[in-house]
Amino acid sequence: MAGTLRLGIIGLGTQGSIYAQQITDGLVEGLVVGAIADVDPAKADVAASRYPDVPFFDDYVKLLDSGTVDAVVTTVPHYLHPQIGIEALRRDLHVLIEKPAGVYTKQVAELNAYAATKPSVAFGIMLNQRNNPLYQRLKEIVANGEIGAIRRSNWIITTWWRTQPYYDQSAWRATWGGEGGGVLVNQAPHQLDLWQWICGVPKTVYAKVAYGFRRDIAVEDEVTALADYGDGVTGVFVTATHDMIGTDRFEILGDAGKIVVENSTTATVTRFKLPERVLASAEHAADLANLTSGGVDSHDNYTQEVINTDSAWGNQHVGVLQNFTDHILHGAPLFSSGAEGMTGVRLANAIHLSSWLGKEVPLDFDEDEFLALLNERIRDEALYPERS
Repeated sequence: MAGTLRLGIIGLGTQGSIYAQQITDGLVEGLVVGAIADVDPAKADVAASRYPDVPFFDDYVKLLDSGTVDAVVTTVPHYLHPQIGIEALRRDLHVLIEKPAGVYTKQVAELNAYAATKPSVAFGIMLNQRNNPLYQRLKEIVANGEIGAIRRSNWIITTWWRTQPYYDQSAWRATWGGEGGGVLVNQAPHQLDLWQWICGVPKTVYAKVAYGFRRDIAVEDEVTALADYGDGVTGVFVTATHDMIGTDRFEILGDAGKIVVENSTTATVTRFKLPERVLASAEHAADLANLTSGGVDSHDNYTQEVINTDSAWGNQHVGVLQNFTDHILHGAPLFSSGAEGMTGVRLANAIHLSSWLGKEVPLDFDEDEFLALLNERIRDEALYPERS
Protein backbone atom coordinates (compact mmCIF):
# COMPACT_ATOMS: atom_id res chain seq x y z
CA MET A 1 0.00 0.00 0.00
CA ALA A 2 1.13 3.55 -0.64
CA GLY A 3 2.33 5.81 2.17
CA THR A 4 -1.13 7.22 2.94
CA LEU A 5 -4.15 5.46 4.42
CA ARG A 6 -7.60 6.83 3.51
CA LEU A 7 -9.99 6.48 6.46
CA GLY A 8 -13.76 6.51 6.11
CA ILE A 9 -15.51 7.97 9.16
CA ILE A 10 -18.93 6.39 9.53
CA GLY A 11 -20.95 8.64 11.81
CA LEU A 12 -20.12 12.34 12.17
CA GLY A 13 -21.33 12.70 15.72
CA THR A 14 -19.23 13.76 18.69
CA GLN A 15 -16.53 11.11 18.39
CA GLY A 16 -16.49 11.01 14.60
CA SER A 17 -16.08 14.78 14.51
CA ILE A 18 -13.17 14.58 16.94
CA TYR A 19 -11.38 11.98 14.79
CA ALA A 20 -12.01 13.99 11.63
CA GLN A 21 -10.50 17.10 13.20
CA GLN A 22 -7.53 15.26 14.71
CA ILE A 23 -6.70 13.71 11.34
CA THR A 24 -7.24 16.97 9.44
CA ASP A 25 -4.95 18.73 11.92
CA GLY A 26 -2.19 16.30 10.96
CA LEU A 27 -1.97 14.58 14.34
CA VAL A 28 -1.84 11.10 12.76
CA GLU A 29 1.03 10.61 10.35
CA GLY A 30 0.07 8.81 7.15
CA LEU A 31 -3.70 9.04 7.75
CA VAL A 32 -6.20 11.20 5.85
CA VAL A 33 -9.98 11.43 5.90
CA GLY A 34 -11.06 9.66 2.71
CA ALA A 35 -14.83 10.00 3.12
CA ILE A 36 -17.57 10.63 5.67
CA ALA A 37 -20.99 8.99 5.99
CA ASP A 38 -23.96 9.93 8.15
CA VAL A 39 -27.71 9.36 7.85
CA ASP A 40 -28.48 12.80 9.30
CA PRO A 41 -28.95 15.25 6.40
CA ALA A 42 -27.72 18.12 8.58
CA LYS A 43 -24.32 16.46 8.79
CA ALA A 44 -23.87 16.92 5.04
CA ASP A 45 -23.72 20.67 5.56
CA VAL A 46 -21.34 20.29 8.50
CA ALA A 47 -19.02 18.09 6.46
CA ALA A 48 -19.16 20.43 3.45
CA SER A 49 -18.25 23.38 5.65
CA ARG A 50 -15.43 21.77 7.62
CA TYR A 51 -14.09 19.25 5.09
CA PRO A 52 -15.06 20.59 1.64
CA ASP A 53 -12.74 18.24 -0.25
CA VAL A 54 -13.96 15.08 1.48
CA PRO A 55 -16.74 13.03 -0.19
CA PHE A 56 -19.91 12.72 1.92
CA PHE A 57 -22.41 9.85 1.74
CA ASP A 58 -25.86 9.53 3.30
CA ASP A 59 -25.48 5.77 3.63
CA TYR A 60 -22.48 3.82 4.92
CA VAL A 61 -22.80 1.15 2.21
CA LYS A 62 -22.35 3.84 -0.43
CA LEU A 63 -19.15 4.86 1.32
CA LEU A 64 -17.93 1.27 1.45
CA ASP A 65 -18.56 0.85 -2.27
CA SER A 66 -17.17 4.25 -3.29
CA GLY A 67 -13.54 3.32 -3.72
CA THR A 68 -12.56 6.43 -1.74
CA VAL A 69 -11.38 4.65 1.44
CA ASP A 70 -8.98 1.90 2.48
CA ALA A 71 -10.30 1.58 6.04
CA VAL A 72 -13.20 2.68 8.23
CA VAL A 73 -13.92 3.59 11.83
CA THR A 74 -17.43 2.96 13.21
CA THR A 75 -18.47 6.00 15.28
CA VAL A 76 -22.15 5.03 15.34
CA PRO A 77 -24.62 3.61 17.91
CA HIS A 78 -23.31 0.42 19.48
CA TYR A 79 -25.68 -2.06 17.85
CA LEU A 80 -24.32 -1.07 14.42
CA HIS A 81 -20.64 -1.76 15.11
CA PRO A 82 -20.68 -5.49 14.23
CA GLN A 83 -22.97 -5.03 11.20
CA ILE A 84 -20.85 -2.27 9.66
CA GLY A 85 -17.65 -4.08 10.57
CA ILE A 86 -18.72 -7.20 8.71
CA GLU A 87 -19.82 -5.27 5.64
CA ALA A 88 -16.49 -3.43 5.52
CA LEU A 89 -14.49 -6.63 5.97
CA ARG A 90 -16.58 -8.25 3.25
CA ARG A 91 -15.17 -5.60 0.90
CA ASP A 92 -11.61 -6.16 2.17
CA LEU A 93 -11.55 -2.80 3.91
CA HIS A 94 -9.60 -2.48 7.16
CA VAL A 95 -11.78 -1.92 10.22
CA LEU A 96 -11.32 -0.02 13.47
CA ILE A 97 -14.31 -0.78 15.68
CA GLU A 98 -15.30 1.77 18.30
CA LYS A 99 -15.96 0.59 21.85
CA PRO A 100 -17.92 -1.37 22.77
CA ALA A 101 -17.54 -3.95 20.00
CA GLY A 102 -21.29 -4.52 20.20
CA VAL A 103 -24.12 -4.72 22.70
CA TYR A 104 -24.37 -8.49 23.19
CA THR A 105 -21.93 -11.36 22.80
CA LYS A 106 -23.74 -13.19 20.01
CA GLN A 107 -23.36 -10.29 17.57
CA VAL A 108 -19.73 -9.70 18.59
CA ALA A 109 -18.99 -13.40 18.08
CA GLU A 110 -20.39 -13.14 14.55
CA LEU A 111 -18.13 -10.16 13.83
CA ASN A 112 -15.06 -11.91 15.26
CA ALA A 113 -15.77 -15.11 13.34
CA TYR A 114 -16.06 -13.21 10.06
CA ALA A 115 -12.91 -11.20 10.77
CA ALA A 116 -11.04 -14.46 11.31
CA THR A 117 -11.79 -15.41 7.70
CA LYS A 118 -9.98 -12.23 6.56
CA PRO A 119 -6.51 -12.56 8.09
CA SER A 120 -4.96 -10.16 5.59
CA VAL A 121 -7.36 -7.34 6.56
CA ALA A 122 -6.63 -5.26 9.67
CA PHE A 123 -9.23 -5.53 12.45
CA GLY A 124 -8.67 -3.33 15.49
CA ILE A 125 -10.71 -1.80 18.29
CA MET A 126 -10.56 1.64 19.91
CA LEU A 127 -9.66 0.50 23.43
CA ASN A 128 -7.77 3.74 23.78
CA GLN A 129 -7.10 3.46 27.52
CA ARG A 130 -4.83 0.50 26.84
CA ASN A 131 -2.68 3.16 25.20
CA ASN A 132 -2.52 5.15 28.44
CA PRO A 133 1.11 4.86 29.67
CA LEU A 134 -0.05 4.60 33.28
CA TYR A 135 -2.14 1.51 32.67
CA GLN A 136 0.45 0.01 30.35
CA ARG A 137 2.99 0.24 33.20
CA LEU A 138 0.56 -1.23 35.74
CA LYS A 139 -0.18 -4.10 33.37
CA GLU A 140 3.57 -4.84 33.26
CA ILE A 141 3.93 -4.65 37.05
CA VAL A 142 1.09 -7.11 37.64
CA ALA A 143 2.14 -9.45 34.83
CA ASN A 144 5.73 -9.50 36.12
CA GLY A 145 4.53 -10.59 39.56
CA GLU A 146 5.90 -7.49 41.29
CA ILE A 147 2.98 -7.37 43.74
CA GLY A 148 2.55 -11.14 43.81
CA ALA A 149 -0.69 -12.96 43.10
CA ILE A 150 -3.79 -10.75 43.10
CA ARG A 151 -6.02 -11.31 46.11
CA ARG A 152 -8.55 -8.50 45.61
CA SER A 153 -9.27 -5.61 43.26
CA ASN A 154 -11.81 -2.81 43.40
CA TRP A 155 -12.56 0.11 41.12
CA ILE A 156 -14.89 2.96 41.99
CA ILE A 157 -15.41 4.94 38.78
CA THR A 158 -18.25 7.40 39.22
CA THR A 159 -16.86 10.40 37.33
CA TRP A 160 -19.58 10.11 34.70
CA TRP A 161 -22.05 12.71 35.96
CA ARG A 162 -24.74 13.15 33.30
CA THR A 163 -27.74 15.52 33.43
CA GLN A 164 -31.25 14.74 32.27
CA PRO A 165 -30.84 16.98 29.17
CA TYR A 166 -27.85 14.85 28.19
CA TYR A 167 -30.12 11.82 28.01
CA ASP A 168 -32.93 13.76 26.33
CA GLN A 169 -30.79 15.10 23.47
CA SER A 170 -31.19 11.98 21.30
CA ALA A 171 -34.12 9.58 21.07
CA TRP A 172 -31.86 6.50 20.94
CA ARG A 173 -29.79 7.43 23.97
CA ALA A 174 -30.34 5.49 27.21
CA THR A 175 -32.75 3.04 25.59
CA TRP A 176 -32.51 -0.73 25.40
CA GLY A 177 -33.34 -0.83 21.72
CA GLY A 178 -31.25 2.14 20.61
CA GLU A 179 -28.19 2.14 22.85
CA GLY A 180 -28.37 -1.27 24.48
CA GLY A 181 -27.83 -0.09 28.03
CA GLY A 182 -26.55 2.79 30.13
CA VAL A 183 -23.32 3.39 31.99
CA LEU A 184 -22.00 -0.12 31.30
CA VAL A 185 -22.15 0.27 27.52
CA ASN A 186 -21.62 4.00 27.17
CA GLN A 187 -19.39 5.52 29.83
CA ALA A 188 -17.57 2.67 31.60
CA PRO A 189 -16.54 0.14 28.90
CA HIS A 190 -12.92 1.34 29.04
CA GLN A 191 -12.67 0.67 32.77
CA LEU A 192 -14.38 -2.70 32.43
CA ASP A 193 -11.82 -3.54 29.75
CA LEU A 194 -8.84 -2.33 31.80
CA TRP A 195 -10.09 -4.18 34.90
CA GLN A 196 -10.11 -7.55 33.15
CA TRP A 197 -7.01 -6.69 31.03
CA ILE A 198 -4.91 -6.10 34.14
CA CYS A 199 -6.58 -8.34 36.74
CA GLY A 200 -7.91 -11.17 34.56
CA VAL A 201 -11.36 -12.39 33.60
CA PRO A 202 -13.52 -13.50 36.54
CA LYS A 203 -15.33 -16.82 36.71
CA THR A 204 -18.63 -15.44 37.98
CA VAL A 205 -20.27 -12.12 38.81
CA TYR A 206 -23.08 -11.03 41.10
CA ALA A 207 -24.51 -7.55 40.55
CA LYS A 208 -26.94 -5.09 42.05
CA VAL A 209 -27.96 -2.67 39.33
CA ALA A 210 -30.40 0.24 39.49
CA TYR A 211 -32.31 1.22 36.36
CA GLY A 212 -33.53 4.81 36.14
CA PHE A 213 -32.37 5.27 39.72
CA ARG A 214 -31.62 9.00 39.61
CA ARG A 215 -32.52 9.85 36.02
CA ASP A 216 -35.66 9.41 33.96
CA ILE A 217 -34.25 6.61 31.79
CA ALA A 218 -34.94 2.93 31.25
CA VAL A 219 -31.35 1.72 31.49
CA GLU A 220 -28.80 1.51 34.31
CA ASP A 221 -27.32 4.56 36.01
CA GLU A 222 -25.96 2.79 39.13
CA VAL A 223 -23.96 -0.47 39.22
CA THR A 224 -22.25 -2.47 41.95
CA ALA A 225 -20.74 -5.75 40.79
CA LEU A 226 -18.90 -8.43 42.77
CA ALA A 227 -16.61 -10.64 40.70
CA ASP A 228 -15.30 -14.05 41.80
CA TYR A 229 -12.03 -15.27 40.27
CA GLY A 230 -11.84 -18.50 42.24
CA ASP A 231 -9.41 -19.43 45.04
CA GLY A 232 -10.89 -16.69 47.23
CA VAL A 233 -9.93 -13.88 44.85
CA THR A 234 -12.60 -11.20 44.43
CA GLY A 235 -13.13 -7.89 42.71
CA VAL A 236 -15.67 -5.07 43.05
CA PHE A 237 -16.68 -2.62 40.33
CA VAL A 238 -18.83 0.42 41.14
CA THR A 239 -19.99 2.95 38.57
CA ALA A 240 -22.76 5.55 38.23
CA THR A 241 -23.84 8.61 36.28
CA HIS A 242 -25.45 10.60 39.12
CA ASP A 243 -22.42 11.32 41.33
CA MET A 244 -21.77 15.04 40.73
CA ILE A 245 -18.43 14.94 42.61
CA GLY A 246 -17.30 11.58 41.30
CA THR A 247 -14.52 9.21 42.33
CA ASP A 248 -11.93 7.38 40.25
CA ARG A 249 -9.97 5.00 42.51
CA PHE A 250 -8.59 1.64 41.44
CA GLU A 251 -6.94 -0.68 43.96
CA ILE A 252 -5.20 -3.99 43.34
CA LEU A 253 -4.06 -5.94 46.40
CA GLY A 254 -1.51 -8.67 45.85
CA ASP A 255 0.08 -11.05 48.33
CA ALA A 256 3.38 -9.20 47.89
CA GLY A 257 2.24 -5.61 47.35
CA LYS A 258 -0.50 -3.20 46.43
CA ILE A 259 -1.36 -0.68 43.70
CA VAL A 260 -3.58 2.35 44.33
CA VAL A 261 -4.55 4.51 41.35
CA GLU A 262 -6.14 7.93 41.81
CA ASN A 263 -7.95 9.74 38.99
CA SER A 264 -6.24 7.58 36.35
CA THR A 265 -3.18 9.84 36.60
CA THR A 266 -1.23 8.79 39.71
CA ALA A 267 -0.43 5.29 40.96
CA THR A 268 1.27 4.36 44.23
CA VAL A 269 2.92 0.94 43.93
CA THR A 270 3.90 -0.77 47.17
CA ARG A 271 6.22 -3.79 46.99
CA PHE A 272 6.67 -5.91 50.13
CA LYS A 273 10.19 -7.07 50.91
CA LEU A 274 8.70 -10.46 51.77
CA PRO A 275 5.28 -11.94 50.94
CA GLU A 276 2.57 -10.77 53.34
CA ARG A 277 1.98 -14.29 54.67
CA VAL A 278 5.66 -14.58 55.55
CA LEU A 279 5.65 -11.21 57.31
CA ALA A 280 2.59 -12.34 59.27
CA SER A 281 4.02 -15.74 60.17
CA ALA A 282 5.12 -16.77 63.67
CA GLU A 283 8.83 -16.31 62.99
CA HIS A 284 8.28 -12.64 62.09
CA ALA A 285 5.48 -11.91 64.55
CA ALA A 286 7.83 -10.85 67.33
CA ASP A 287 9.47 -8.28 65.10
CA LEU A 288 6.10 -6.81 64.22
CA ALA A 289 4.44 -7.13 67.61
CA ASN A 290 4.46 -3.40 68.22
CA LEU A 291 3.46 -2.42 64.69
CA THR A 292 -0.07 -1.34 65.54
CA SER A 293 1.11 0.73 68.53
CA GLY A 294 3.73 2.56 66.53
CA GLY A 295 6.73 0.69 67.94
CA VAL A 296 7.83 -0.58 64.52
CA ASP A 297 8.17 1.43 61.33
CA SER A 298 6.21 -0.51 58.72
CA HIS A 299 8.25 1.15 55.98
CA ASP A 300 11.03 -1.25 56.88
CA ASN A 301 8.97 -3.97 55.24
CA TYR A 302 8.19 -2.43 51.86
CA THR A 303 9.22 0.05 49.22
CA GLN A 304 6.96 2.48 47.43
CA GLU A 305 7.01 3.99 43.96
CA VAL A 306 4.77 6.81 42.77
CA ILE A 307 4.01 6.87 39.07
CA ASN A 308 2.66 10.09 37.61
CA THR A 309 1.50 10.51 34.04
CA ASP A 310 0.50 13.52 32.03
CA SER A 311 -1.47 11.87 29.27
CA ALA A 312 -4.04 14.42 28.14
CA TRP A 313 -7.47 13.24 27.07
CA GLY A 314 -7.47 12.59 23.33
CA ASN A 315 -3.81 11.60 23.14
CA GLN A 316 -4.71 7.96 23.61
CA HIS A 317 -7.21 8.12 20.75
CA VAL A 318 -4.60 9.63 18.47
CA GLY A 319 -2.18 6.92 19.57
CA VAL A 320 -4.60 4.16 18.58
CA LEU A 321 -5.26 5.82 15.22
CA GLN A 322 -1.50 6.10 14.67
CA ASN A 323 -0.95 2.47 15.64
CA PHE A 324 -3.77 1.31 13.35
CA THR A 325 -2.24 3.31 10.49
CA ASP A 326 1.27 2.03 11.19
CA HIS A 327 -0.02 -1.53 11.37
CA ILE A 328 -1.50 -1.29 7.88
CA LEU A 329 1.25 0.76 6.26
CA HIS A 330 4.30 -0.59 8.04
CA GLY A 331 3.33 -3.86 9.75
CA ALA A 332 3.46 -2.58 13.35
CA PRO A 333 1.70 -4.87 15.87
CA LEU A 334 -1.81 -3.75 16.83
CA PHE A 335 -2.34 -2.43 20.36
CA SER A 336 -5.65 -4.29 20.50
CA SER A 337 -7.07 -6.67 17.93
CA GLY A 338 -10.77 -6.33 17.27
CA ALA A 339 -11.37 -9.79 18.72
CA GLU A 340 -10.39 -8.48 22.17
CA GLY A 341 -13.56 -6.41 22.25
CA MET A 342 -15.47 -9.53 23.27
CA THR A 343 -14.19 -9.64 26.86
CA GLY A 344 -15.61 -6.27 27.89
CA VAL A 345 -18.97 -6.97 26.24
CA ARG A 346 -19.17 -10.36 27.94
CA LEU A 347 -18.46 -8.81 31.34
CA ALA A 348 -21.11 -6.10 30.84
CA ASN A 349 -23.63 -8.71 29.69
CA ALA A 350 -22.92 -10.86 32.75
CA ILE A 351 -23.49 -7.89 35.06
CA HIS A 352 -26.80 -7.09 33.38
CA LEU A 353 -27.89 -10.74 33.40
CA SER A 354 -27.03 -11.18 37.08
CA SER A 355 -29.15 -8.17 37.99
CA TRP A 356 -32.06 -9.37 35.84
CA LEU A 357 -32.00 -12.86 37.33
CA GLY A 358 -31.11 -11.76 40.85
CA LYS A 359 -28.33 -14.30 41.19
CA GLU A 360 -24.67 -14.97 40.53
CA VAL A 361 -23.95 -15.92 36.93
CA PRO A 362 -20.90 -17.43 35.22
CA LEU A 363 -19.00 -15.54 32.54
CA ASP A 364 -19.88 -18.39 30.15
CA PHE A 365 -23.58 -17.60 30.66
CA ASP A 366 -26.37 -18.69 28.35
CA GLU A 367 -26.18 -16.16 25.50
CA ASP A 368 -29.68 -17.05 24.26
CA GLU A 369 -31.12 -16.37 27.71
CA PHE A 370 -29.40 -12.99 27.81
CA LEU A 371 -30.69 -12.02 24.38
CA ALA A 372 -34.23 -13.12 25.25
CA LEU A 373 -34.23 -10.93 28.37
CA LEU A 374 -32.73 -8.01 26.45
CA ASN A 375 -35.46 -8.37 23.83
CA GLU A 376 -38.11 -8.31 26.56
CA ARG A 377 -36.89 -4.86 27.50
CA ILE A 378 -36.72 -3.73 23.90
CA ARG A 379 -40.25 -5.00 23.36
CA ASP A 380 -41.52 -3.16 26.45
CA GLU A 381 -40.04 0.10 25.15
CA ALA A 382 -41.81 -0.34 21.79
CA LEU A 383 -39.30 1.99 20.12
CA TYR A 384 -37.01 -0.36 18.19
CA PRO A 385 -37.18 -3.85 16.67
CA GLU A 386 -35.98 -6.84 18.64
CA ARG A 387 -32.50 -8.23 18.03
CA SER A 388 -31.49 -11.64 16.80
